[in-house]
Amino acid sequence: MTDWTVVGDTNGYPTTATCGHLGEAADVKPSTLEGCEDCLREGTRWLHLRECLVCGHVGCCDQSPRRHATAHWHATKHPLVRSFQPDEDWAWCYPDSLFLLPAELA
Repeated sequence: MTDWTVVGDTNGYPTTATCGHLGEAADVKPSTLEGCEDCLREGTRWLHLRECLVCGHVGCCDQSPRRHATAHWHATKHPLVRSFQPDEDWAWCYPDSLFLLPAELA
């Protein structure tokens, strides 16, 4: 399991803020490897993918038309999501609006 650490605020600037949700990150299995779970079901398109660090739901980013990752957060209150894009290793805390990196990279 990856340990995450706060490295930036909502604008990407360094911050001393803390995230009260890091303890909710789990060693999850992605709900699908094929794309956005909800877009696949609906027959819609996505741009980039995000994986919920609480349950493994794979949803599309906010630049995608349907914004399923954010919709998942609103529906479940699961606070943490990571990029599910190849070669990207970052995460985001929705309620605290904080940018996260794996502790070994921070």
